[in-house]
Amino acid sequence: MFRQPVPSLLAVFAHPDDESLSAGGVLTRHATAGARTAVVTATWATGTTRATELARALQILGAGEPRLLGHADAHVPHSAPGRARFCDVSIDETVRELVAHLREFRPEAVITHDAYGGLTGHPDHVHTHRVTLLAFHAAGLERLYPDAGPPWRPSALYLATHPHSAVRVWGAYLAATGKAMHSVPDEWIAAAVDVRPWLDQKVAAVLAHRSEVERGAAPALIAGLPAADRERLLSTEWYIRHDPVLAGTAGDELTA
Repeated sequence: MFRQPVPSLLAVFAHPDDESLSAGGVLTRHATAGARTAVVTATWATGTTRATELARALQILGAGEPRLLGHADAHVPHSAPGRARFCDVSIDETVRELVAHLREFRPEAVITHDAYGGLTGHPDHVHTHRVTLLAFHAAGLERLYPDAGPPWRPSALYLATHPHSAVRVWGAYLAATGKAMHSVPDEWIAAAVDVRPWLDQKVAAVLAHRSEVERGAAPALIAGLPAADRERLLSTEWYIRHDPVLAGTAGDELTA
């Protein structure tokens, strides 16, 4: 995915467990190589069960302490008592919150959900994608959110996704749920990362979200599979690169 030295990495996801399912292998890979890694989670509040589980998962992945924006999950009001649903909060407020994390952590690369919100298309995933895209660009502009710290411009933004070819694999396991699966053309993939060397940590982090295992959510699917099937589903992570074109000679016309 990246040439050496391995860049610092900030992942931005909607819920506790998204980081482990979507990018657990890459987060562990970077941390193991000595890079700074961290995760911002848009929903759930400090002190909740899922926040505690997130802390354990990040410890396994080597991604530091949780960075919780603390908004409510679209489908779980008690996830953040007294707080509005993430999707209902002013986008200017949530972009400002994320810009502060970007400027404080100063990552070279950022990861978030793709525009579909991943396979499931959860509204919180979709909204996290939008907020992250805006914050990624705003963080480098000193006149935007001047109270959020000195400007910082990350070098790359990667969108965690699934190509059409991968859905043929996932479909065998998810067909029984009846859920629609969102995927992108294979030629859109900029990085297909083999994370098998870090698969044990990734699986352990997924399973650290015990309440989701017990609830029958995606971690429950992983918990119920034999090792060979876990490897089949989780050993590759796919990313679209959103390239801001930070350097180069200025031209005198628009090109495609």
